This record gives sequence, structure tokens and C-alpha cells, in this order.
Amino acid sequence: MSIPTDYRSGLAAATPIDPVMAERYVRHMTIGDPAADALVAEFQRHPAAQQREWMRRGIEEGPAALADAPDAVRAFFADIEQVPDWFDPKAAGLGCRAFHRHSEMFLGAFVGAVLIEGFSTRISKSFSITGRLVDQGVRRLKQNNLHLVEIFMPGGLDRRGEGWRLSVRIRLIHARVRHLLSNSDEWDLEAWGTPLSSAHIAYATAAFSGLLLQRAAMLGVALTAEERASFMMIWRYSGWLMGVDPELLFADQEEALRIHRIGTLCEPPPDLESILLANGLINSAPIVAGIADPKARKALTKRIYTISRALIGDALADRLRYPKSHRLSGMGALALLRWTNRMERLLYGLVPALGRRRRAGQFQRMLEVSFHDPAGISYRMPEKLHAEKDAPL
Repeated sequence: MSIPTDYRSGLAAATPIDPVMAERYVRHMTIGDPAADALVAEFQRHPAAQQREWMRRGIEEGPAALADAPDAVRAFFADIEQVPDWFDPKAAGLGCRAFHRHSEMFLGAFVGAVLIEGFSTRISKSFSITGRLVDQGVRRLKQNNLHLVEIFMPGGLDRRGEGWRLSVRIRLIHARVRHLLSNSDEWDLEAWGTPLSSAHIAYATAAFSGLLLQRAAMLGVALTAEERASFMMIWRYSGWLMGVDPELLFADQEEALRIHRIGTLCEPPPDLESILLANGLINSAPIVAGIADPKARKALTKRIYTISRALIGDALADRLRYPKSHRLSGMGALALLRWTNRMERLLYGLVPALGRRRRAGQFQRMLEVSFHDPAGISYRMPEKLHAEKDAPL
């Protein structure tokens, strides 16, 4: 096995704990997404307008609309038409309802913890080099929120659902960025492995699912076992659509947390890019929320830092150079959120009309912090390595 140099010490640390997963994770650091990579390689032989048209037809209409497309393009879209036998659309309803019942807490845990923890890995290199999170941070954060929202809409992962379309689009954008980085002098293949590797896509999907449930629970979100299983199935299918390799595609929360735990051990410590991305995300959050007043924005940023530190722990927060804060203030903030959630559950159980009004308000705010393009989903592929030289995606 070819081991990227930045991962050798992490592999040595993780192997005594879980040798199978450690070997699997590091091996996938040198693997991309063969099917999507083949499609992107074929795309490069054709004009950009033709690429967009094939991508649009493939996502919106399916392989039957691609009679004039190359074999690699038709094969890719034919493969993703096959719904895995473990995905049950009816059972997905439980997870959808659970997400929307607690959408504010899930989005808070997503932005304040899970995204931060994801970008503490070497995946930060890809976003830092391209600038697609640094220069376009607010837009990208809203796009991340939108994907999370859409896969948990009822029917969002149906073949014509927006969650299905966005998941496939993300996969193809990743493949295109992987192609650009692999052909750039700025990417150190020997040290970092493959850009946007199979391991990193699996790690992100495991974090956005199993770890998100764990972090949301720290904020007071209480789900039944059936709701958690449904939540994980929804993310598992979205991960499958995004190209997560079967070797690293979890079946339940326990497996997702295992991938995340061993992947974290294999990853090198956060570097400057991770520090910039993590702090940039937190400072972007008040802007995404539409807060214009500088004092209010500063106060919310401080609160997010406090809660985020309590969620991710002092060790990682210090490595990411968070502002110092008293541990008790973070624990107190979490305790207050948990108490508030418990009281709201009791109140809304007694007065269901208030619960319906609360959920309607949450839904509206959720839409406000997500990016919606009036023109619909864009099928334009990145053309330049650096975001500042390219049109927004």
C-alpha cells in the first residue's frame, strides 16, 4: 500500500485500535471516484456547453436522454439509477420528521461542530487551494445548509427530488475539482494522497450523519431508535449517491462513528488551512443568518465560539486557535439549550398548536439560511482551479 507521508504516523497510532479500518481508510486516501472521474475525463474532450447539457439531462431525465453521450457518461448515470435495496422511502419519513422537528438544533450542530470537525482534516487543503470556501464562504455555507435541508424533505431522495439531484451534482463537482487539483503543481500527491479522496468523502458523510446525531444530542435533541435509524439511512443513501465507496459506506450510526473515530486518528493535526477554514465558518455564520448590526454580529460570533468549543472539546478548539473562554460558560450554554429543548417538548405536548407554529417558524428560518437560486440547480462545472478566476457555482 502506498501511504501518503502525512498519514504514516496517524496510521501507526490507529492500527493498534482498529487495524482493519485504519488500513482501509489510509488506502482510500489514494483513491478518487473511478466512475465520476471517468465521466469528468470524458467531459474534458467536449465544449463546456455540451458538458452542462449532458449533466443536466443525466440528472434531470436519466440515461434514456443520453443517447448521444459517451459511454462513460451513460454508464455513470445508468449506475446511479439503481436504488440500493436497503433504502426504504417509506421508512425515510421518520428521519425527515425528526430533522424538521429539531431543525434549528441540527443546523446549529452542523455549523458549530460537525463542519468544523470535518475541516480539521486535510480535506481543508482542497478548499483552501481552490478558494471555494475561503473566498465564497457565505455562499458555500448556504449551499451546505441547502443540501442538508433538501435530503430531509419528504421525498427529497426520490429520483426527481432536489436532495437526489444535489447529491449527484456534489459528486460531479468533487470529481471536477479533483481533476483540477491533480493536474496542479499546488497539490502534493506524495504527502496528501488524492485530492477529495474516497476516504475524505466517506469521512465527511460519516461526520454529517453519525457525528451530527451525537452533537445534536449534546444540544438536547432526543430521538427514538427508529428515528435515528431512519436519519442514518437517509444519509447513507445520500452518501451512496455522492460516491462513497462500499468499503467505507456505513450501515448505521455505530459504523459511521467508527469511521470518523479511526479517520480522525489517521489524520494529521490541523494545519493553517484548517485554522483559517474553521474560524472563517464561524465568522460567516452571523452573515448567513442575516445579522447586519456589527455589535449583534460580534455577540453571536462569540456565542457560537463558546458553544462550538463545548461541542468539539478544548483540545481541538485550541488547535484551531479558538478564542479562550471559560469551560463553565460553554457547559452552561449547552445545559441551557438542553433545558430549553426539554421544556419546549413538554409545552408543545400540552399545546400542540404552539408546536406547529414553532415548527413553521423553524422551517422559514431554515430556508433563509440556505442558498436558493431562482434559476434552479446550476449544472456548470468549475473551469478554473481558483475560485476568484471562475464564476460562482
